[in-house]
Amino acid sequence: MSDHPAITGIYRYPVKGLNAERLDDVAVQTGKCIPFDRAFAIENGAQLFDSENPLFLPKNRFLILMSHERLAKLDAQFDDETQSLTIMRDGKQVARGCLNDRIGRQLLEQFFSAYMVKELHGAPRIVHAPGHSFADVPTQYISMINLASVRELERVVGKAVDPLRFRANLYVDGLAPWVEADWQNERIGASAGVLFRSDGPIERCAAINVDPATGERDLSLPRSLMQAYGHMNMGVYLEVVTGGRIATGDPI
Repeated sequence: MSDHPAITGIYRYPVKGLNAERLDDVAVQTGKCIPFDRAFAIENGAQLFDSENPLFLPKNRFLILMSHERLAKLDAQFDDETQSLTIMRDGKQVARGCLNDRIGRQLLEQFFSAYMVKELHGAPRIVHAPGHSFADVPTQYISMINLASVRELERVVGKAVDPLRFRANLYVDGLAPWVEADWQNERIGASAGVLFRSDGPIERCAAINVDPATGERDLSLPRSLMQAYGHMNMGVYLEVVTGGRIATGDPI
C-alpha cells in the first residue's frame, strides 16, 4: 500500500448502458449517487417504469451492455445544462435530442429503434424521474475500483484489462491489491471532509467481458475471477456519509 492512495478518475454514466463521462471534480451528497449517474435509461419493450412512482426495476428491463454489446460502439455526449444527448458513431453524429423534452426523446428513441432492432422486445422508451438512479441495485451508491486489483486480474488473464470495463464512479490507486475485499462498514475519507462508508463488494456480470473501446466481447472475466479467487467481485459500493466536493488527485 502506498503512503498516498488517491482518486485517479471520476466517472458517471448519464444514460444506463451507454458510455462513461469523465469528470474533473464533482459535489456528492449524503445518501446519493454522483449527480446524473444513471439518471436516464432506455426501457426495452414492456413499459413498466412509472416516472410518477419510480421504483427499482431489474437491469434486464433496459438496454444494457451485459446483453447488448453494440451499445459500446456509440459515443454518447450529455450536456448538464440543456440535458441534451448527442449520439456519435464512427466520429459522426447519428442522433441528438433533449432528454427532458418529449420530442427530443422521440428522436433518440427512433434512432435506438433502428440501431437495436434485433435486440428489442418492443418500442424503446427513454425513462427518467427526478432523484432516481437506474443503478443495478436499489440503494444509491458510488462505486469504487482499486486499480491494483485490476492489475492483479491482468496478471491472471495475461492480457490488458481496461478498468472502464467495470463502469465504476471512482478509480483509486495506491492501495494494496484486494484490500477493498476486507472493507465492510469501513469509513473512507477524502478531501474537504467527504466521508464514505463501504457496503460490500460488487459482484460482476457479463458486461465486463465487453471491451468499452471496441464493443467486442473478448474476455471471460467473471469466470477468470471465479477460477482465480473463488468469487466474481471487483470493486466496492460506497455510501456517502458526509457530502462535499471530490476531485481527481484527491487523497483517500
